[in-house]
Amino acid sequence: MSHAGRDSQAREAIERLIAVGRLEEAVAALRAMPDPTATWPQQADLLKQMGRIDEALALRLAQVKARPTSSVSEHNLAALLGDMRRPAEAEAAARRAFAKGGDAPETWLVLARALDGQEKYEEGEQAYCQAIARRPVYVEALRELAQSVWMRTADAERALAPVRKALTGHPGDSGLRGLLALLMNYTGASPRDVWSALVEGRGREPAIELAAANAALSFDRDLALDHALAAAAKAPGHPVVALKLAEARMARGELDHVAILLAETARPADDQNWLSLQATYQRLSGETGGAMLNDYEAFVRGGAIDTPQGWPDLAAYLADLAPALRRLHTFRAHPVGQSLRQGTQTQVDLRASSDPAIQAFFTAIDGPIRRYMAQLGSGSDPLRSRNTGAYRIAGCWSVQLAPNGYHAPHVHPEGWLSSACYIDLPAAVDADGRQGWIGFGAPPFACATPTPPEHYEKPEPGKLVLFPSYMWHGTVPFSGEETRLTIAFDVAPA
Repeated sequence: MSHAGRDSQAREAIERLIAVGRLEEAVAALRAMPDPTATWPQQADLLKQMGRIDEALALRLAQVKARPTSSVSEHNLAALLGDMRRPAEAEAAARRAFAKGGDAPETWLVLARALDGQEKYEEGEQAYCQAIARRPVYVEALRELAQSVWMRTADAERALAPVRKALTGHPGDSGLRGLLALLMNYTGASPRDVWSALVEGRGREPAIELAAANAALSFDRDLALDHALAAAAKAPGHPVVALKLAEARMARGELDHVAILLAETARPADDQNWLSLQATYQRLSGETGGAMLNDYEAFVRGGAIDTPQGWPDLAAYLADLAPALRRLHTFRAHPVGQSLRQGTQTQVDLRASSDPAIQAFFTAIDGPIRRYMAQLGSGSDPLRSRNTGAYRIAGCWSVQLAPNGYHAPHVHPEGWLSSACYIDLPAAVDADGRQGWIGFGAPPFACATPTPPEHYEKPEPGKLVLFPSYMWHGTVPFSGEETRLTIAFDVAPA
């Protein structure tokens, strides 16, 4: 067999390894190729997927060195640096890509993100517009531009204007229509208006049907089912479509149909969205076989974080941590696609902060996380089966809720364990009605049988609540004039 034939066979074998998730073997096979330097871009992508970011960065830097005139290599480096929460370096690499002849809309998007990450918002907005000028139907850039404008200004019309303009020029684009509806939902439009925006255009791709089903769940369960069935007819067996169909069935009380979907849909065993639905099914059906997902006593634990070195006690530490966090809350409105309403969320991962109090937080939570895992132990259920005894933080952010603010019920799809750590609280948490408390078990859609929260945890300064990422959780709105300051993070097995 010729060298080209062997190379082709090797690459096909590598693609098969990637397809079944055997990424470690795929990387080893790429490194064994006759010219491994030619496989550096793919190696870096796979290493990033595996969480081996430093190794991926080393390859990206080697690419730039090996191809000093390549704008593509600089772009790839800039994108990875952005993912690593190193925005200043990402900006520099993106600008080098332009200097080397690059002008791709993707590079303008990377630059815009890097500028936003440094709070250079006006420059970032200009960079988003440059990306869109080069690709008018660039849904990702339009979404991020709209979100940036919305969070900075709380002006829904200004935020939605670029999307409406793009849709005027491309009225048949379902991606733009779906984006408009998403933004309307998070900037204050009613569910019925969101639904109307989705169905008034031409074409009904599965994604549009899914979004329409989601909007309709809050005002017409029959209509929601119609949309979910239409999506399922166009994308049979797709797990995301089946999930929305199961929610619509559950909202109508059709638990037999839900049981069939749970049994027949092929999905990853640790899919947090499906686990949340299975938990709600167990609650409504009274199912007692298999793993009990709603065991709040076993799986939800709250306790004080440790006092990090350098502070005499926890109160003194929180007194320094609270203002450090508040300095990061520079926006005026909540982000798009997240659970919080009437509040702000930090956009830069707290792990990237150089503030001593914020950095000390990761020391303060290490002991509680390890104690939780030790108490959890091992087992065959979806939570314990992933307990390796080691962990990594998979994202960390702060939320500051305004009066009447809350978190809508949600799960964390990318997590294993999730959290809420209370830093500074309004007096209302001690009043009647569990104001500002976190509640577990209530899904975000109304079921035929009422499903209010089954378990609550009361916030206290310095208290960390850890729980499975698949558990529905949200907060009760609170009254008064004070804010509610928290840190949240996800934990993944290491």
